[in-house]
Amino acid sequence: MQKNTGLKRLILAGVYASAGIRAAARHEAAFRQEAIVACVLVPLAFWVPVGALERVALVGVVVLVLVAELVNSAIEAVVDRIGPEFHELSGRAKDMGSGAVLVCLLFAAYVWAELVVIEAMRTLFTAD
Repeated sequence: MQKNTGLKRLILAGVYASAGIRAAARHEAAFRQEAIVACVLVPLAFWVPVGALERVALVGVVVLVLVAELVNSAIEAVVDRIGPEFHELSGRAKDMGSGAVLVCLLFAAYVWAELVVIEAMRTLFTAD
């Protein structure tokens, strides 16, 4: 079998990656929910008055949640493909994937709270 190289490989990689994102959007409710939240938070990150590095952090943690959800969904799909019977390692793999998503969600919530919510409260309640 001949391997694809160069531009063709890059194009095919993009095709396969977009197919994976579409599959997650079609079959994974959690990914759809997080994508909707991302559609709100990413533009909001460009609206709030923060510096460039803070904006990168705000957008970055949202993207990190989506990446973690894609990896979690991939793990779940592979485990489910192996078979429907319960196996301790299969359960552990799925739980670890979910745990990764939770850690990313908590980190995203912290970053947004620290950079946006707390700063907004400080601005509202600070006398000029």
